[in-house]
Amino acid sequence: MIILGTNSIKDTGFDVANSLRFNDGSSDSLTRTTETPTNADKFTFSAWVKMSAVGTDSTIISQYTDSNNRSEFGFISNGKLRWEFLLSGSVIASFETNRLFRDPSAWFHFVLAYDSTDGTAGDRFKIYINGVRETSFSSSTNPDQNQNSRWQTSGLTLNLGERGGGAQYFDGYMSEVVMIDGSALAPTSFGEFDDSGIWKPKNVSGLTFGNNGFYLEYKQSGTSTNASGMGADTSGNANNFTVNNLTALDQSTDTCTNNFNTWLATDPRASNFTLSEGNLKIYRSGTVNPGQSVYAQSMMPTSGKWYVEAKIVDQPAGDTGRLGIANFESIPGNMIVTPQSSSPSSVNAVEVSFGTSGYVFFTINGSDTENSSAPGFSSGDIIMLAVDIDNGKFYVGSQGAWWNYSSSATGGDPTSGSGYVSNSSDLFNGSPICFHQGHSTGTSKTSSLEWNFGSPSFSISSGNTDGNGYGNFEYAVPSGYFALNTKNLAEYG
Repeated sequence: MIILGTNSIKDTGFDVANSLRFNDGSSDSLTRTTETPTNADKFTFSAWVKMSAVGTDSTIISQYTDSNNRSEFGFISNGKLRWEFLLSGSVIASFETNRLFRDPSAWFHFVLAYDSTDGTAGDRFKIYINGVRETSFSSSTNPDQNQNSRWQTSGLTLNLGERGGGAQYFDGYMSEVVMIDGSALAPTSFGEFDDSGIWKPKNVSGLTFGNNGFYLEYKQSGTSTNASGMGADTSGNANNFTVNNLTALDQSTDTCTNNFNTWLATDPRASNFTLSEGNLKIYRSGTVNPGQSVYAQSMMPTSGKWYVEAKIVDQPAGDTGRLGIANFESIPGNMIVTPQSSSPSSVNAVEVSFGTSGYVFFTINGSDTENSSAPGFSSGDIIMLAVDIDNGKFYVGSQGAWWNYSSSATGGDPTSGSGYVSNSSDLFNGSPICFHQGHSTGTSKTSSLEWNFGSPSFSISSGNTDGNGYGNFEYAVPSGYFALNTKNLAEYG
């Protein structure tokens, strides 16, 4: 199990407010046509990136004329990072890391420094990852001296989040995206190590960007290419990008300085679950096999109180859809939520069906029992979950009202501690607890939920925050409860 992006747990001092969430299923991208460069032989590209998809070709930035004339940087299906530059079908330059990138919970900082005028071939292209130069490559081809970069060549299209030609769209988040035209800079222009050795961003607004340079903060609203749009350049150059298929909902507060929880994209058991919208939407289809479930990226700490929302998009019939909390087995990879006969006996969970029927499922030491004294939900409802680790209590509500389990009616209150669903000592036994979504096994049903850990993928009309001012929730966060993000985890974890 992954604990939220270990490269960004500490409070950094310089706060990044926004990121942009790209979804490959909707062909999201930003594009602009380059102008006369300051120097086409030199550039620096810097970006903070949190990937959602693992094991796919996923482009961060590219210039694409056709398959034989392209220059692109991003992840490839084997989990490596690659920059490839082709002209007339010939490889001009290419670098592929030995390092694998398989952590969809972490923010990574990438710096590409290109200077083809350098007399040392091995220094003409440099890749830095979290402030450290990458030197281990499975393959590498250095560019010739004075080779034009194409990313800075006048009249070509630069793509963010897309290879070009309608292929290899990026799936994940980008923040603090910077291009410097005419200089090959060190990573210290964009970040620094704190006293704990954690690489963190720094303010780049004072840099010299060059003619084709830009700075994308994604702090704007709307989809235009001017100062009010998400593709707006805030460097002062007005090198704005055209926004393709992105909406205001794709502007996210999940950033490299405050990493919000999402769902785990790498659970091998979740073969009939599809994640999208930055790993915040869970779509389930087909028959679910024993043990299949989807887990949150972050285990809750052993203290604190935590709040989350989930919107029903496609509702399953009956009680086939479940959501709740569970603790984990000691055996890595056996993250089970709906135990069946093949499940290990140590699993403990409490779940509420989000179908039309109202059931609570208690799973203690692998034994699954149910209680029909539970609310039923409707399609479009926003379900509220609250977990009080300090007192070992779990609460469920919807549409702004908390359910009281003891009376089978509304009137519960996480703040006062009344109406909780479970305070089982078997579940709250000191082992890690996590939010999850599961389903009854052996049923061929379709369902989907969109989750909100504080940085939502669905429209919010109210705009409530937790007591620390973090998150964007539809309903009021109970007093003393908090969003699952790294700043809150650093304080309460």
